Amino acid sequence: MVNKQARFEFHIMETYVAGIVLRGTEIKSIRQSKVQITDAFCQFKDDGLYIINLHISAYEQASFYQHVPRSDRKLLLKKTELKKLEKATEEKGNTIIPTKLFINDRGLCKIEIAVAKGKKLHDKREDIKERDVKREMDRDMA
Repeated sequence: MVNKQARFEFHIMETYVAGIVLRGTEIKSIRQSKVQITDAFCQFKDDGLYIINLHISAYEQASFYQHVPRSDRKLLLKKTELKKLEKATEEKGNTIIPTKLFINDRGLCKIEIAVAKGKKLHDKREDIKERDVKREMDRDMA
C-alpha cells in the first residue's frame, strides 16, 4: 500500500524502513490488503516511536481473537535512527508520516516512514500544474 496523499501534502526529506509490532490476526489482514495508511502519523511516546491512526481491518475468518482496528502500534528501529528522527521532529513544522506499507521477501511486514514538512497551498498548486503539463506533453508525444 502506498500513501499517494503523502507526496502531495508534504515535502519528503528523509525516509526510513521500520518493522511493526503486530498482534493476532493483523498480519493476515495486511496480506489481504485491508489496510488504510492515509490518515496515519508517527509520534514518540514513553519507550519508542508509535504509528497512530493506522487502520487494519478485522480478519473475517477469525473467531473471537480479533484485533482492534485503530490501535497504536510500535515501530521497530535502531537507536541511532530513533535519535535522528526525534531530533528531526523537534524542528518546527516537521512530522513523521508513513509512505508505504509492504511485506518484504522474508514475509515480514515493513513500513516506510518519512520525515516530512507540510506544503503550503501555492506549493500544491504548482505540483498540480506540473503534473498537468507533463500529462499534456506525454499526450502530444503519443
